Amino acid sequence: MACSVVKLVCLVVVAMAMAAPVAKALTCGQVSKSIGPCINYLKNGGAVPAACCNGIRSLNSAAKTTVDRRAACKCLQSAASSIKGIDQNLAAGLPRKCGVNVPYKISPSTNCNRYI
Repeated sequence: MACSVVKLVCLVVVAMAMAAPVAKALTCGQVSKSIGPCINYLKNGGAVPAACCNGIRSLNSAAKTTVDRRAACKCLQSAASSIKGIDQNLAAGLPRKCGVNVPYKISPSTNCNRYI
């Protein structure tokens, strides 16, 4: 009987481990939400809005793992090339303007797998 209880407990533990949610990488939706307040600045220059820097800092904090950082990089790369009118120099310098250090340049030509 005791052996059966131990087996049952083991099965329950294994089942719980298999049912545990798997952490997912950052999505482009999350990245877009974070950088949304930056779009006007990236098109027209001027002062960087506080909401933009808050989003950049939030995104940087959320990208804790290599998978997250690569996902964020790829989403930023895609956004940098798909949003019309973006000044690529402003995009590349945005993290620095917000006091955030990222190991890559925000650019359509960034190789996200190499830098992260």
